Amino acid sequence: MEYQSESHTKSDTTLPGICISCGAPVVYHHHLTSIPYFYDTIIVSMTCPECGYREHDARCLSIRPPSRYTFHVKGSADLEYRVVRSTAARIIIPELGVEIDPGPACEGFISNVEGVLIRVDKVLDTVLLCDDNTEETARRAHEIKQMIADIQDGKRNMTIILEDPNGTSIIEGPGVIVEELLTEVS
Repeated sequence: MEYQSESHTKSDTTLPGICISCGAPVVYHHHLTSIPYFYDTIIVSMTCPECGYREHDARCLSIRPPSRYTFHVKGSADLEYRVVRSTAARIIIPELGVEIDPGPACEGFISNVEGVLIRVDKVLDTVLLCDDNTEETARRAHEIKQMIADIQDGKRNMTIILEDPNGTSIIEGPGVIVEELLTEVS
């Protein structure tokens, strides 16, 4: 299911705003673009010059059904598969016990499978810097970091699951399983 926009026009706009972290004046940058094989997308970014708070988001401008992408990484070449995550998407890596849920500070990104692993590894570095870690927390963080290194070296397999209720995220490549995401009705 590939989509390419008929329009390949790009548009840039800036708008003034207020940093939600410190209240300083900021400039929001809006970039409207068409990403081949994806969708018409608006990219919004802001970095506060006072406190350094950052906001980045990519929003698809078309409506898609909720989707779930599952990919079984079996070697280092699979780490190059493209991953596009919207701010509404959840990433699960069962073998690592990792679940990355969307939240108010969630950022959308375009990367690859290895880029997702690098993001997880950086979070573990932050966890290890905390003074209030238990021995078990530190041991588990080191264990997951070693598992990530083994995956990057092609010594271990993993599964990456991307669930997006808005249908705007994707894992792109041969062998990726795409399913409709069944959402619970409250």
